[in-house]
Amino acid sequence: MLKFYFHQGPNPIKVSLFLQETGLPYELVPVDTLKGDQHSAEYRAINPNGKVPAIEDDGLRVFDSTAILLYLSEKTGQLAGEPKDRAEMLSWLMFIASGLGPYSGQSVHFNRAAPEKIPYAINRYLREAQRHYQVLDKHLENRQYIVGEQFSIADISAWGWIDRAKIVLGDEGLTPYPNLLRWFAAVDSRPTVEKARNIGNDIEFKSDLDELAQRALYPQNFSKE
Repeated sequence: MLKFYFHQGPNPIKVSLFLQETGLPYELVPVDTLKGDQHSAEYRAINPNGKVPAIEDDGLRVFDSTAILLYLSEKTGQLAGEPKDRAEMLSWLMFIASGLGPYSGQSVHFNRAAPEKIPYAINRYLREAQRHYQVLDKHLENRQYIVGEQFSIADISAWGWIDRAKIVLGDEGLTPYPNLLRWFAAVDSRPTVEKARNIGNDIEFKSDLDELAQRALYPQNFSKE
């Protein structure tokens, strides 16, 4: 059975939504990133990058949410989009993986988690996150889905971070992006979304962002002792 290594963050929740949409059976394996589970030798053998999510499928490891979505969609033939839209699919998946996701994450980090407020960094990452939202908003004008005429892994991939828009952008959230707001409301109304959000709710993950958690999440910020 598919093993799904998981913590409740924007990237793992993408894989969760794919699994809910397709009904693939899986075993949920919690990785408590605030405790540092991702740095264990056992987990590094699955994901050398020490991040979540990751999966194991009949002895094969796949890590990074975009790689997982591509792998599972190609394996199952579900949510992969039409063959004629392959180039567009890859383009938007990479836009999300290399732009929307990382800039959103860094915007949250420097605005909410960094030990000191650095105005340049806060402004830089927020403005880039906003720019990526604007690109996607313009693309979605007169479109129901990000790629093609059906719900696909492109929508799932974008939803994972856009679900956290108020954390990334501030209280106004998606208000300045009407096309993105319309698209998000449509995705959010899918019955699988609530199931995806609630996955792992019965697991007691560490929640305190104390020094242990800081060292687990940002080990590069601490000198080696």
